[in-house]
Amino acid sequence: MSNLSVTVQAQCATVTLTRAELRNAFNDAVIAELTQVFAELGQRDDVRAIVLAAEGTAFCAGADLNWMRRMADYSRAENRVDAGRLAEMLRVLYACPKPTVARVQGDVVAGGMGLVACCDMAVSVDTAAYCLSEVKLGLIPATIGPYVVRAMGARAAHRYFLTAERFSAAEAQRIGFVHEVVPADQLDAKVEQLVQALISAGPAAVRACKQLVQEVAEQAIDAALIDRTVQGIADIRASAEGKEGVQSFLQKRKPNWLG
Repeated sequence: MSNLSVTVQAQCATVTLTRAELRNAFNDAVIAELTQVFAELGQRDDVRAIVLAAEGTAFCAGADLNWMRRMADYSRAENRVDAGRLAEMLRVLYACPKPTVARVQGDVVAGGMGLVACCDMAVSVDTAAYCLSEVKLGLIPATIGPYVVRAMGARAAHRYFLTAERFSAAEAQRIGFVHEVVPADQLDAKVEQLVQALISAGPAAVRACKQLVQEVAEQAIDAALIDRTVQGIADIRASAEGKEGVQSFLQKRKPNWLG
């Protein structure tokens, strides 16, 4: 695949985003590849755990600029289809029957927050910064919202959804968004420690435990909730404010609400 690599070794699959020059920002092709890969790995008997990793300085910077330029001209109906594909990718990652670990080696922005939140656990380097930047563009973190709120809790989400502040890896750990924060030279060892714990446990028990947590934790991420998020992002992308926010970002100017 052109946007990511997949290796399987000692019952652990590693899926690596390889668009380092674009800060691993995703577009429709990346979304399709991630959806396919996690659906396939989830069914492989030789895979007991999956690590989601990335190359370069950023883990994932959200949406690719060229993809955003195309979306800026989408109708509401086109936005709904596009958002539906992203929502399906997130659902497949979250619902993957194999345990997943996010190996966060760099900054995580916007949609990238959804990738981390959909993984069962996350290990971050201490230099990584986190940001839910959508409101700066007149948008909302709709499709990633159910997963991010579960990962950081509603109270933290009220702040970081609304302010679009950057926050540190230490803060991400404090609010529960990531489980471990380590120096860069200890990242692989900590990820490997978690992977070995997962592989050492009973595979059926691990799968059942993952399902148990998802079933008992707050509101179900079901078809109705996913549709609500897809509708929400389609509505705001097609709105005057959403279009202005995206265009001002692409044109590197202030949006009109800043005067």
